[in-house]
Amino acid sequence: MERHTSRREFLLAAGGVAAGVGLGAVIAVEPARATPIATQEAIRKVVGSARINPGKVKLELPPLIENGNTVPLAVSAESPMTEADHVKAIHVFTEKNPQPDVVSFRFGPRAGRARAATRVRLADTQTVVAIAELSDGSFWSASADVVVTLAACLEGV
Repeated sequence: MERHTSRREFLLAAGGVAAGVGLGAVIAVEPARATPIATQEAIRKVVGSARINPGKVKLELPPLIENGNTVPLAVSAESPMTEADHVKAIHVFTEKNPQPDVVSFRFGPRAGRARAATRVRLADTQTVVAIAELSDGSFWSASADVVVTLAACLEGV
């Protein structure tokens, strides 16, 4: 006698196979980890071969943070914000997060000032770098060291 599989049995079996395949894929994948070298590569993608000058950028982060899940970050760049002289973008990079490029803020002369604030996740104690791209093609930077006592961005736990 021929036995037919019910719809419920088929869905349970298919779900079990899909879960097993998905679990295998999760276990086999290494978590993304930025390194200082990966951070430098990400910065070079933004600036190319241009020289990065220190100054004109102010990066505000607490030097010591208890929890890396919500770290307040404010960044600004000095500029008259005129059509001829303005900040085009400010890019923020980290060296130990899963991805080195954290955020890019875009500005134009009508923005009035080049300032942005947000909260970021930091995976560990690390250096955060902000680079401002000006309309004349120059790049300016600032960095801040942040000590994180409870890390965020944990993958593969």
